Amino acid sequence: MTDGGANLRLALVVDDSMLIRHTVSRFLEGRGFRVLSAVNGADGFLIALEQNPSLIVTDLDMPGMGGKELIAALRADPRTKATPIIIVAGRRSASGLGLEELVRFVIYKDIDLESQLSSAIDSIFGREQQPS
Repeated sequence: MTDGGANLRLALVVDDSMLIRHTVSRFLEGRGFRVLSAVNGADGFLIALEQNPSLIVTDLDMPGMGGKELIAALRADPRTKATPIIIVAGRRSASGLGLEELVRFVIYKDIDLESQLSSAIDSIFGREQQPS
């Protein structure tokens, strides 16, 4: 990518499912983000510390460090404490975890993913991310 993309926001997508990573990444790219990805929470945490993304989208259920542990680590580090996080989860994996205290948005894989992502991003960043 050339420096012509310097105004793009950086997003990090953390999910062990290649399909979800691809779907979310393509959607975010369409909204003007440059996207990095990781397959687990440990890798996602290291990338977040190194790259300082504007947004993190994470799954909950992943091998090794899962999403809840990733979010706790991100919130405990002053460099990532305020980074907006969107959880993409299955309904059962998100129930009863008190996630509302950790993040503003929990969206579900089994409901129109792109529509939910759009609403969450508009709320976080405003309508400025609309494609022209």
